[in-house]
Formats: sequence, C-alpha cells, structure tokens
Amino acid sequence: MLRKLNDILYAVTIHKTVGSSNVEVSSIAFDSRCVVKDCVFVAQKGTQVDGHDYIHEAIKNGAIAIVCESLPEQLDSTVYYVQVADTKNALGIIAAEFYNQPSKNLKLVGVTGTNGKTTIVSLLYKLYKGLGYKVGLLSTIENVIDGQSVGATHTTADAIQNNKMLGQMVTADVDYCFMEVSSHSIDQGRISGLHFSGGIFTNLTHEHLDYHLTFNEYLKAKKKFFDLLPKPSFALTNTDDKNGKIMLQNTKAQKFTYGLRGISDFHCKIITNHFDGIELSIDQRSIWFRLIGEFNAYNIMAIYATAVLLGEDKLKVLTLLSNLNSADGRFDQIRSTNNTTVIIDYAHTPDALKNVLDTISSIRVGNEKLITVVGAGGDRDKTKRPIMAQIACDRSDQVILTSDNPRDEDPDLIIEDMKTGLDPMAKKKIISIVKREEAIKTAIALASADDIILLAGKGHEKYQIIKGKSYPLDEKRIVNEALMIN
Repeated sequence: MLRKLNDILYAVTIHKTVGSSNVEVSSIAFDSRCVVKDCVFVAQKGTQVDGHDYIHEAIKNGAIAIVCESLPEQLDSTVYYVQVADTKNALGIIAAEFYNQPSKNLKLVGVTGTNGKTTIVSLLYKLYKGLGYKVGLLSTIENVIDGQSVGATHTTADAIQNNKMLGQMVTADVDYCFMEVSSHSIDQGRISGLHFSGGIFTNLTHEHLDYHLTFNEYLKAKKKFFDLLPKPSFALTNTDDKNGKIMLQNTKAQKFTYGLRGISDFHCKIITNHFDGIELSIDQRSIWFRLIGEFNAYNIMAIYATAVLLGEDKLKVLTLLSNLNSADGRFDQIRSTNNTTVIIDYAHTPDALKNVLDTISSIRVGNEKLITVVGAGGDRDKTKRPIMAQIACDRSDQVILTSDNPRDEDPDLIIEDMKTGLDPMAKKKIISIVKREEAIKTAIALASADDIILLAGKGHEKYQIIKGKSYPLDEKRIVNEALMIN
C-alpha cells in the first residue's frame, strides 16, 4: 500500500521540515530493523533505547522520511525530515492516517482500569457476536478479527499494529471492536489517533508503579484516556471507586456511571453468590449469571451499561449475558472427584488478589481449607510484593509462595521480598517453593476433600519467563494431571 507522505502528515503538529515531502511511502516503522524501501521511520525515545540513535541505520535500510524530536547533525539530501515535539503521539496520528482512519469506520470501545479489562472486553465480544454483529477484539489474551484469532503480546499493541488490525476489521465489515487500554499505551501514545465511541473505567488500585513511579502519575495516565474522548462518545465509570469521578472531570464525552453501592445510572444488587454463579437484581429483574463474585458483578454492570448505551435491548442483553462464561484464566474452576476445587485466576495485583480471596471466603460454607499459591513478577513494581503476601496470609489457611514470571530477577529473592514485614503468625502459614509446577502439585497433595486451592497470577498464560526465555507452563494441564482428570 502506497500513500502520499503529505496525506499522512497533515494532522501532525510539525515544528520544522527539511527536504521534499512530495513522495509516496510504503510503510511506517519505529524499529530501524523493520524499515524497508520508501518507509517512514519514526524515532522514539524509549525507556531502554532511543530511536534517534538509529536514524542512520533506518536510512541505510531504505527510509525515505524521518520523523524525529531532534534533527540529526548530518542530514541526507535524499531524505525528508520532520521535526515534532512528541514522536510517540505523532506515530499514532501517522499510523491512523496511513490506514485511512479505520477507527472512524467502526464503533471502537475502550476499557481501562487496573482490574476487569480482559473480562469486560472478552464478554462484550461474545455478547455482540450473540447479538448477530461482526465483532473485533483487542485484548491481553488474544486479538480477534471477525472470528479469526491473532496472538497478543501486550495489553495494548503499538500504534501501527492497532491501526493495521482495525483496518483489517473494516475490510471484514466489522461493526464493533472492544479494546483493552492500558496505562502504558496511553502514556506511550499507542492509542493516539484512534477514535473511540466509548470508554469504560473499572477501578484503580496499586499497580505499574515500577513504570509510573507514583500512584498519581498512574491515575493521570488513565484520566488522559477520558480527557481525549470526543463529544459524541460516552464515558462510563465505576461510581463505587473513588477515582471514577476523577476520570469524568474533564471529559467532553457523555457521562454515565455504574455501581453496586452508591447512586448510579446503572445499578445492581447481589442476591446470592456461590461457586456455580451469581444472582443479581438489575432493573427490577432477578437474573442468574455464570460469573462469580462481587468483582464480576461490577464487570457485568459495565458490560450491560455499555450495551444499553450502544442502543441494544435491555432484556435481550441480560438474557445473552446470563449464559456467558468468563474470559480464560479468570476464576477458572477445576474440581476433583472428592470435590477439591482448584481456582486458576490471573490476579497479579494486590486488589485483584484480595477480590478473588474475598469472593472465595464469601462462598465457603464449612471448614474447607483454603490454600493459596502466589508469586510476584520480576522486573516489576517491588512494593506490591509484601502487600500481596500479606493479603494471601490474611485470607488463607496456607500460602505457598512461588515464582510468577521472574524474568531477569532471582526468584528466591522475589520470594524473600514477599516475606518482608510479615508478622510471625503469617510466616507460620508460608511454604516457599520456587518451582511453580512443584508448588501447584504440593498444594494439591496438601488438600483434602472439599478444600479450595487458588492458583493466582498466571491465569490464561501458558508460559513462564525466566532469564529472557519463555518456558511452557500450563496450569490447567498440571492440575488435571495431578488430580488424574482426563
């Protein structure tokens, strides 16, 4: 696909140009290794690498234009240079124009917050498929274009990939796309240039402080998403989270709220809650859902409110939604012949872990023992490690501290970080087993009939990252083999 350079730059705020822009470009890249003939190279300053250091290499590989924040000292007369204030933001705008503004040719709804994003977008995808639409999905688990799955590597892909996939959705006549929007993607301009028909806020808790450094910066990143929503769109926030109101402060979008406790536009009440599902009162109707726990009641309300705001029939939405299962790795249950229950959940933040454990505690009916297997990711926010261990100890009868994705850190030291500050009573509950598969098998061996095991942190992931390499780790397989379930 060839595009006129002037056409894809017209919406970018430009400080200075050098050379002739009357050329056609074949592609866009921000990695010099991906540059091909007649490509536009956008030099970005990353956390590890500065793309400006690779401008010469990009030109050598065939770049016909360079978008940068500072011009190189030596300029190539055959290349067109564009100086901008923020290349991350410029990349999103350029990518959107290159792919003919695909997000304006379908209804794109973004979901942001600490927890619940994957469940909400995945169920919205299933719901709208059930309603008869062609649907797209951009999520942590997978990217889907009208039923065709494409692998996902980040919560939100880069700006080029986002627009490319959205362009493919438009070609496939997709009506709606539901997209996870991470704080990293907002801060790094990966959603710049996208046109959202609506935005959903779930909640905001302790997470990603290794990147944002402070909770306030994390909050500001999330808020920016709502600040940029256009006037015709909707902004839907969880009114029971104190940060929900902050998200709405400066948005131009139409404002709506959902919740369980306070006054909200979309409200529900929990009637019953156990391991088979949850019964909710919504719009004076009592409805049974297959999802479990209070945190999923919030997810259900976000999904229901979104569908209503997009013009769908309330009763039809509730009927379809009541039959849907959650996203992969979100409170997945496996039961043995003696009724031992193993729950696999992606909970990898303090709040998510607390929510899952509180849900389990609210459903427990007798003297079942609760064993929690949990770790913490390496090369990530270290401050949440002891918090997560304390939450596990406070709400479990036994805790096995193990590895999550240790990445480049020593897993033994991560576990020691988790133990920091624990009181003597909590430490008595702990067993430390570095190898996660061994930890899972030990938990199953320790469990008796009717006991409950929570495997927290990995969820849908079927790998473990150790020293830069990805190793297979399928928790469902390990559990089924240990429980001798075919």
